[in-house]
Amino acid sequence: MHYSPAPMHIPDGFLSVLVSVILWVISAPVVAYALKRVGQDMGERQVPMMGVLAAAIFAGQMLNFTVAGGTSGHLMGAALATILSGPWAAVLVMTSVVSIQALIFQDGGLLVLGANIFNMGIVGVAVSYAVFHLLRRLPGGRTMKLLIPGFISAWASIVASALAVSLQLAISGTTPASLAIPAMAGVHALIGIGEGLITVGALAFLAATRPDLLQPGREGAPAGRAVWFFGLLLAAGLAVLSPLASSNPDGLEAVAERLGFIETAREPLYRLIPDYLFPGISNEALATIAAGIVGILLVCGVILAAGHIRRGPEASNR
Repeated sequence: MHYSPAPMHIPDGFLSVLVSVILWVISAPVVAYALKRVGQDMGERQVPMMGVLAAAIFAGQMLNFTVAGGTSGHLMGAALATILSGPWAAVLVMTSVVSIQALIFQDGGLLVLGANIFNMGIVGVAVSYAVFHLLRRLPGGRTMKLLIPGFISAWASIVASALAVSLQLAISGTTPASLAIPAMAGVHALIGIGEGLITVGALAFLAATRPDLLQPGREGAPAGRAVWFFGLLLAAGLAVLSPLASSNPDGLEAVAERLGFIETAREPLYRLIPDYLFPGISNEALATIAAGIVGILLVCGVILAAGHIRRGPEASNR
């Protein structure tokens, strides 16, 4: 039985070198500005909340779920991160998750890492932020102001990111836009439903237990020890469940197989923990769980380190 989750992100070879470099040039300054804004706008007590989010999103992305036609989807988490921590913090959360996945787990290529950051950490965040705050103006109670906007923004973030990938594939000459756009939009419209349901479930839980985290203008509110503890516990629980992930190809991989460009994917330059299987552990389920725990610790550590480095000089002057 195959336990490890299916590969998720764009591998090297799907995009041209020129498109990959352009997306690095776009993504790098956006991430740098996000780091600057987080350092200016968020205090030391808000940074752990970002770490919890990054850990939970990383673990959640390991749990592929089956959708129609033998395809699987997975949580992206951009909408959830944006709603809870604000857009600039969400960019850093998604960047840390996507970067660790590429660098340590060979999930997504290194040359196209800028593209994966752009699609999930910039497009996904920007679209979910715009849609959520537009729909939150609707009259009504919690459902109209939180849950419905949360669902639609999560769904829209998935579809928008998929469309961005479609255009990048077309510009790269990998596959025509007339084929890539309907294929990617169709399967990711279904995956977006799963993303929306997961997002709504998380928002409903927080609304019942920590409504202060969801107040307008309170993005990046201090997490508190309870949220810190239970958030990491949840992430660890998701890692334990990761062997149950669907082994069906994810949306992009399924489209690549259907449209005939799967063979353009290049092998990674090196292998540390490929396919989310920790080396040296013969039991595949345990190897997957171990890889998930390592990933949780790494993404959380990256966020905490970034927050400490950015705020260190300011904190020392207080």
